[in-house]
Amino acid sequence: MSEVYEALAVSLDEDLLPLSVLLHQRGLPHRIIEERGEQVLKVTREDHVQAVRTLYQAWRSGEVAIELTKAPAQPARAAHTAVWRNAPVTLLLIALSIAGFVLVYFAQSVALVGLLSFLPVTIENERLVFGELAGQYWRLVTPIFLHFGWLHIAFNCLWLWELGRRIESEMGHFNTLMLCLVIAVVSNVSQFVYGGPGLFGGMSGVVYGLLGFAWVAPILQPAWPIQPRGSIMLFMVGWLVLCLVGVVETLGFGSIANAAHVGGLVCGALLGLVFGFAARLGDAGT
Repeated sequence: MSEVYEALAVSLDEDLLPLSVLLHQRGLPHRIIEERGEQVLKVTREDHVQAVRTLYQAWRSGEVAIELTKAPAQPARAAHTAVWRNAPVTLLLIALSIAGFVLVYFAQSVALVGLLSFLPVTIENERLVFGELAGQYWRLVTPIFLHFGWLHIAFNCLWLWELGRRIESEMGHFNTLMLCLVIAVVSNVSQFVYGGPGLFGGMSGVVYGLLGFAWVAPILQPAWPIQPRGSIMLFMVGWLVLCLVGVVETLGFGSIANAAHVGGLVCGALLGLVFGFAARLGDAGT
């Protein structure tokens, strides 16, 4: 994660919007957060600290006048394009999930599905027979791309986009990819350890891991605006509880990989704790 430097700390009553506009015009990226009962302006480069302070003094002394004018409306298409471009990892995971769903739903080939399942699988005497992992370590991840129904793929892609794009825009592409891979391994291994050999899959474990990360990390690092809305938290935690007590299976939604959900959620929360604490220490050291 990139280091940040504190350039200014002013009263909460002071309007820093004009200064923020000026800094953007001068090519000085920054962030303004509330900290220690003040507005704290932070930059990502140490050599920008003095430049920000000089502009601030010039602005307060009247040497620099800042006029705020309404910017021309940007086409909605351009705004949507920017969102898509800022989340390539999230989009890649969604695309691979759709490909896995197509493989299961349309190809209906056990041989092809067996390439992505946690353990190799074949059919003998009309029953599934599972082999050994035998160094095929990609299988620790690839079950997340297998989806077994329309609702399964639709909801997972929806929540992956909602949570993943926010985290990716804040954490960066590489960190988001590593975060998802670690959660995938933990959630898949959790399901295997709990349920034994079986044909399971889905992005739900990763989705719950991202939920745990987005829930915990901002508590330690409030500068990360990734915490889900209360309604999303309530729905997803409520759904998890319904799955755990067996209501969802009773209603006919099929077998639920509860261990993957719980394992992913706990893993994501722990990673949020680590990342958030590390970022907080980094801010304290600047």
